[in-house]
Order: sequence, then C-alpha cells, then structure tokens
Amino acid sequence: MNNFKYVMDIKIIEDALRSVIHPAKEKSVIELGMVEDIKTEDGKIRFKLVFPSPDALSAQLKKSCEQAVRAVYPDPSIKINIMELVRERKIEKRVNLQLGQEQIENVAHIIAVASGKGGVGKSTVAVNLAVALAKAGYRVGLADADVYGPSVPIMTSTEDAHPEVADIDDKELIIPIVKYGVKWMSIGYFSPPGQPLIWRGPMASNALKQMVLQVRWGELDFLLIDLPPGTGDIHISTVQDLPLSGAVVVSTPQDVALADVEKGINMFRSKNVEKPVLGLIENMAWFTPEELPENRYYIFGKEGCKRMAEKFGVPLLGQIPIVQSIREGGDNGEPVALSNRPDGQAFRDLAGKIVEILNY
Repeated sequence: MNNFKYVMDIKIIEDALRSVIHPAKEKSVIELGMVEDIKTEDGKIRFKLVFPSPDALSAQLKKSCEQAVRAVYPDPSIKINIMELVRERKIEKRVNLQLGQEQIENVAHIIAVASGKGGVGKSTVAVNLAVALAKAGYRVGLADADVYGPSVPIMTSTEDAHPEVADIDDKELIIPIVKYGVKWMSIGYFSPPGQPLIWRGPMASNALKQMVLQVRWGELDFLLIDLPPGTGDIHISTVQDLPLSGAVVVSTPQDVALADVEKGINMFRSKNVEKPVLGLIENMAWFTPEELPENRYYIFGKEGCKRMAEKFGVPLLGQIPIVQSIREGGDNGEPVALSNRPDGQAFRDLAGKIVEILNY
C-alpha cells in the first residue's frame, strides 16, 4: 500500500475529494477544477490545490482535503502533501469601451445594487455581498455611488482612510482602500464627517462617475455599484454610461417599498437604459430574536418580494432576515458576511446565486 503507481489509485483520490465542498461556492473542489497534478509514488500522495485568487477559506479547504484522502488511505506511513497555489484568473480586456472607461477594461462583471426608495438596507446588502464574494475567492471592488448619503466608510470602519491619488500614464487616478479583501471607494472619503453634499444633479452625476471611472481598480471579477436610492436622472445617466452585467434590486416586503421596486425594474428595462435585472433581494424579510433563533416574525409583511419577482419574471435571489448582528456589524464596521454564522450564510448564499446566474 506504500507504493501508489496505479491510475486506479488516482481515481480513488479524486472520488474522495469530491466530498470536499467549497462552503461559499457549494461545489466540490473537483467540480471547481481546483485540484491539479495528483501524483502517487513512494508512499506519498501529492497534489496541488489551486485558488483563482486569495481565499479566506484556503486553510479550511486544505485540511478538509487532507481528511478526505486520509479517510480512504488511513495508513499513517502514507504521507499526504498538498501544495496551495493562487493562480489568478486572467480577465480579457473589454472592447468597445467609451473614452475615459479604461479603468474598468479589466473588470469582468459590473453589477448595480439599486433600490426604489431609501431605508431598505441597500448599502448593508451591497457591503455584505461584496465581502461574501471576496470570501468566496473572487476579486471584488465596491463603488459607493450614494453621493448624498455615503455609508460604506462607516460600515467598513474606514472613516479615517484617505485614498491616495497617483499619476498613472499621465492620468490622475484614485487608489481604492483595501479591507476585508475588497477594494472600496466612496465619496465619503473626501467629504468632512457630518457635512451634507449640496449638489445639483449634474454635479452629483459627475462625482458618481468619478467614483467608478477614475479609480485604479485593476483586475476584478466583480465591481458592485451601490447606487443612490430612487430612479432619477443620476441613476439613468450612470447606468446608461456603464457596461453593466445587470442590476439587483433591494427591497423590504412591505407594499410601500414594493411600489418603488416596480419603478426601479421599469427604469432598468426602459428603452433608454435596457440593462438586465438579475433579480430581487428581500431585506428585512422577517425578524428573528437572538434568544429565539427558530422564530420568525413578519413585521413588514410576508414574501412581498417573492410575489413581485414572479410578476416581473425575475429570480428572488435571497431573503435576508432582521437580525441584531447584521445591524451591529454595520455600526461596528465588521460586515456580518465575515462570520460563519447563519446570518453570514445568508449573504454567502446570495453571492452564490449571483455567480450562478452570471455563469462565472
């Protein structure tokens, strides 16, 4: 048993590794193509565990792989050597971009996170979605385009950050703040705390575009655009000028919010915009007390977004409950998606749905 020279042995190892599921992507490391160069010789089993980008779950996955192989080859004299590699996915440059859009040419997918009205937790969803995607191993950026009420600095505890401006190829570009594996950019980094931004529409639109197009993003799998609430000129001019893969619309299940969801979907589908709606996200779907984790109280109504999704023929991407830890995470600058608790899992499930829809 100490000499693994048969192809059959490699098949047994592959079959064992099919039981190792990536928690965020919900597929096995074999299905994801993460296992390479399995070799069995001289009482040793060796293979590479390849990640498309730095992955917070790499140590956990490596341990799970070792346990899976050890289960079929329990002989302690057999040495198992797993080499971790990060081989970043090369992103093809976008073609037919407009002048001034060079900084997004290496971004695979741009997704707008929108809401018909304020107060539905759009930015909370956007920040946690970005973190969940990064935790799943993707390269992620988020542009906080809510120029009137930027909240990303508080939600990520980066209020004191001051992005640098670098002269690159004779252009002044903003270098994003990096934390939790995500590149963050927000107008909040450039305005005094507590001071309102009193801008008319054209000024706000230009500032919003700067937060996207004058930032050194580099190669990204996903760039999320946290849009201001509503469906005004700012939104239309922004989404018209960006090559969006699609938009996700956030709402609570109550009727007053759903009425504005309809306006938001119609905006993206209008003849002047024509951007796909990837689906709806129902935030504050129910309240679950910390001391009664199995209980659900439908404070804002039940499954309103599900009905709206069915009406417009789009997926319901996720239902996020009202949980104290989500609010605390936003206030403390530690997004709940960082945790392995059920509240964090809700955002990881959401990230997985979006990746699946985009077939990425």
